Amino acid sequence: MARPRRDNQIPELIEDCEAVCDTALVFAARGALPGARDTHRLADLFSTLADPTRLRIVATLDGREMCVGDIGASLGLSPSATSHQLRVLRQQGLVRSHKDGRMVYYTLDDEHVSLLFRQGLEHIAHIEESG
Repeated sequence: MARPRRDNQIPELIEDCEAVCDTALVFAARGALPGARDTHRLADLFSTLADPTRLRIVATLDGREMCVGDIGASLGLSPSATSHQLRVLRQQGLVRSHKDGRMVYYTLDDEHVSLLFRQGLEHIAHIEESG
Protein backbone atom coordinates (compact mmCIF):
# COMPACT_ATOMS: atom_id res chain seq x y z
CA MET A 1 0.00 0.00 0.00
CA ALA A 2 1.32 3.46 -0.89
CA ARG A 3 2.29 5.77 1.92
CA PRO A 4 0.52 9.09 2.39
CA ARG A 5 2.43 11.81 0.57
CA ARG A 6 3.08 15.46 1.04
CA ASP A 7 2.55 17.82 -1.94
CA ASN A 8 6.28 17.96 -2.67
CA GLN A 9 6.67 14.18 -2.78
CA ILE A 10 6.23 12.01 -5.82
CA PRO A 11 3.88 9.08 -5.30
CA GLU A 12 5.26 5.65 -5.98
CA LEU A 13 4.14 4.87 -9.51
CA ILE A 14 4.96 1.19 -9.41
CA GLU A 15 5.95 -0.34 -6.12
CA ASP A 16 8.39 -2.79 -7.72
CA CYS A 17 9.99 -0.14 -9.94
CA GLU A 18 13.78 -0.12 -9.65
CA ALA A 19 14.25 2.81 -12.03
CA VAL A 20 16.02 5.90 -10.77
CA CYS A 21 13.61 8.80 -10.52
CA ASP A 22 14.74 12.30 -11.47
CA THR A 23 12.58 14.35 -9.13
CA ALA A 24 13.29 17.65 -10.87
CA LEU A 25 12.35 16.15 -14.23
CA VAL A 26 9.13 14.71 -12.84
CA PHE A 27 8.11 18.06 -11.35
CA ALA A 28 8.99 19.86 -14.60
CA ALA A 29 6.87 17.38 -16.56
CA ARG A 30 3.99 17.83 -14.13
CA GLY A 31 4.25 21.60 -14.44
CA ALA A 32 4.05 21.37 -18.22
CA LEU A 33 0.84 19.32 -18.20
CA PRO A 34 -2.23 21.12 -19.51
CA GLY A 35 -5.13 21.49 -17.11
CA ALA A 36 -7.89 18.90 -16.94
CA ARG A 37 -10.32 21.13 -18.84
CA ASP A 38 -7.87 21.65 -21.71
CA THR A 39 -7.00 17.95 -21.77
CA HIS A 40 -10.67 17.00 -22.08
CA ARG A 41 -11.30 19.62 -24.78
CA LEU A 42 -8.29 18.39 -26.75
CA ALA A 43 -9.48 14.79 -26.43
CA ASP A 44 -12.89 15.88 -27.76
CA LEU A 45 -11.21 17.67 -30.67
CA PHE A 46 -9.15 14.60 -31.61
CA SER A 47 -12.22 12.40 -31.18
CA THR A 48 -14.07 14.59 -33.68
CA LEU A 49 -11.18 14.31 -36.11
CA ALA A 50 -11.02 10.53 -35.65
CA ASP A 51 -13.87 10.10 -38.13
CA PRO A 52 -12.69 9.51 -41.75
CA THR A 53 -15.68 11.34 -43.26
CA ARG A 54 -15.01 14.43 -41.17
CA LEU A 55 -11.32 14.30 -42.11
CA ARG A 56 -12.30 14.17 -45.77
CA ILE A 57 -14.48 17.24 -45.25
CA VAL A 58 -11.56 19.05 -43.60
CA ALA A 59 -9.37 18.10 -46.57
CA THR A 60 -12.04 19.30 -49.00
CA LEU A 61 -12.32 22.66 -47.24
CA ASP A 62 -8.57 23.18 -46.84
CA GLY A 63 -7.90 26.43 -48.67
CA ARG A 64 -11.41 26.91 -50.03
CA GLU A 65 -14.97 27.86 -49.18
CA MET A 66 -17.77 25.61 -50.41
CA CYS A 67 -21.52 25.24 -50.07
CA VAL A 68 -23.03 22.15 -48.46
CA GLY A 69 -24.14 20.71 -51.80
CA ASP A 70 -20.68 21.05 -53.35
CA ILE A 71 -19.01 19.49 -50.32
CA GLY A 72 -21.40 16.54 -50.46
CA ALA A 73 -20.98 16.14 -54.22
CA SER A 74 -17.18 16.21 -53.85
CA LEU A 75 -17.31 13.38 -51.34
CA GLY A 76 -20.30 11.40 -52.60
CA LEU A 77 -22.36 12.22 -49.51
CA SER A 78 -26.05 13.03 -49.24
CA PRO A 79 -26.96 16.60 -48.24
CA SER A 80 -28.28 15.25 -44.93
CA ALA A 81 -25.08 13.34 -44.12
CA THR A 82 -22.96 16.32 -45.16
CA SER A 83 -24.95 18.72 -42.98
CA HIS A 84 -24.72 16.37 -40.01
CA GLN A 85 -20.93 16.07 -40.25
CA LEU A 86 -20.54 19.83 -40.77
CA ARG A 87 -22.62 20.46 -37.64
CA VAL A 88 -20.28 18.22 -35.61
CA LEU A 89 -17.23 20.01 -37.03
CA ARG A 90 -18.80 23.42 -36.35
CA GLN A 91 -19.59 22.49 -32.73
CA GLN A 92 -15.88 21.77 -32.19
CA GLY A 93 -14.85 25.06 -33.80
CA LEU A 94 -13.20 23.34 -36.76
CA VAL A 95 -15.34 24.93 -39.47
CA ARG A 96 -17.39 28.09 -39.71
CA SER A 97 -20.26 29.02 -41.95
CA HIS A 98 -22.05 32.00 -43.39
CA LYS A 99 -25.27 32.38 -45.32
CA ASP A 100 -25.63 34.06 -48.68
CA GLY A 101 -29.34 34.06 -49.42
CA ARG A 102 -30.47 30.46 -49.14
CA MET A 103 -26.96 29.06 -49.54
CA VAL A 104 -24.74 28.16 -46.59
CA TYR A 105 -21.00 28.24 -47.21
CA TYR A 106 -18.37 26.54 -45.08
CA THR A 107 -14.66 27.01 -44.61
CA LEU A 108 -12.10 25.85 -42.07
CA ASP A 109 -12.35 28.01 -38.97
CA ASP A 110 -8.75 29.22 -39.12
CA GLU A 111 -5.22 28.32 -40.13
CA HIS A 112 -4.78 26.19 -36.98
CA VAL A 113 -7.22 23.61 -38.34
CA SER A 114 -5.37 23.45 -41.65
CA LEU A 115 -2.02 23.13 -39.87
CA LEU A 116 -3.31 20.38 -37.59
CA PHE A 117 -4.61 18.44 -40.60
CA ARG A 118 -1.48 18.93 -42.70
CA GLN A 119 0.87 18.06 -39.85
CA GLY A 120 -1.14 14.89 -39.25
CA LEU A 121 -0.62 13.94 -42.90
CA GLU A 122 3.09 14.73 -42.65
CA HIS A 123 3.34 12.61 -39.52
CA ILE A 124 1.76 9.54 -41.09
CA ALA A 125 3.99 9.96 -44.17
CA HIS A 126 7.02 10.13 -41.85
CA ILE A 127 5.93 6.98 -40.02
CA GLU A 128 5.51 5.12 -43.31
CA GLU A 129 8.93 6.28 -44.54
CA SER A 130 10.74 5.28 -41.37
CA GLY A 131 9.12 1.87 -41.41
